[in-house]
Amino acid sequence: MTGLNTTELAARLAVSKARISQYVSEGKLDGCFSGDGRGRRFDLDKVANALGRRLHPGQMLGNGAGTREALRDLSGTDAPTPRLPLRSDSELPPSDAARYEMARTLKAEEEARRLRRQNMAEEGTWVLAEEVQRITARAMGQEIAQFETVIRESARAVADQFGLDFRSVRKVLMDEWRRYRDGRAKAMGDLAGQAAMTEDEREADS
Repeated sequence: MTGLNTTELAARLAVSKARISQYVSEGKLDGCFSGDGRGRRFDLDKVANALGRRLHPGQMLGNGAGTREALRDLSGTDAPTPRLPLRSDSELPPSDAARYEMARTLKAEEEARRLRRQNMAEEGTWVLAEEVQRITARAMGQEIAQFETVIRESARAVADQFGLDFRSVRKVLMDEWRRYRDGRAKAMGDLAGQAAMTEDEREADS
């Protein structure tokens, strides 16, 4: 099967796979691909022509600029991007072309890192930290709620057995539990703040 799949096309255009899917759903790439779903394959020349007609001045910086440059590379119809001239350490004026190119380069690097992480997460290589945090928080919340139910039931049993006031016993037990819980939460927060990145994390973050 010839042509580029969605991941390859997204990488060449410096956009996300979701953006490619959006182009397809909006009909912007009609006639530029064959097949459906994972089997969809895109024709580079047709994509260049289709998207080239839809770029507007508002896309001059960011993904639009990266897309336009990628399309030039694909079609070979424009001159290569000029190299940045050597500069001193002084700040470049806002209108300086080199400043614009530097901004584009930095944004492209950030986008490449983001796409790499997204692809690895989709492939199951990584589990997103926020997803782990959400699942863990939900599990811990359920466990704490269950434990507090046990405390209330224990308070009732103690009160009944020794003829004590249930609410007073429950308050003592709950106060001690909350004091312990708050102390442990602070200790674990401090420990998490001191954790260092692994070698793989540092490499992926570079």
